[in-house]
Amino acid sequence: MKQESPKRKKAVALRYKDGEDQAPKVAAKGQGTVAEKIISLAREAGVPVKEDFDLVEVLSKLEVDEFIPPETYVVVAEILAWVYRVNKKA
Repeated sequence: MKQESPKRKKAVALRYKDGEDQAPKVAAKGQGTVAEKIISLAREAGVPVKEDFDLVEVLSKLEVDEFIPPETYVVVAEILAWVYRVNKKA
């Protein structure tokens, strides 16, 4: 019997510089060990990590330095609001 391999973990890091960027853009992306490294580096730097499988699927199709598409603005804004709340509590 052939065993199905588990889905590889994916990660996408976004960057947004107020006054410089017109929208958030992909800063890094990867899967498997690269995804784990992105998540590890974010946590080490004190950057909150939010899991959203569907959003990662969409954003992982973008290239690094590519702006996120307008149809993802609302969900990304919700995540950024969550990040700000988490940072405020810390």
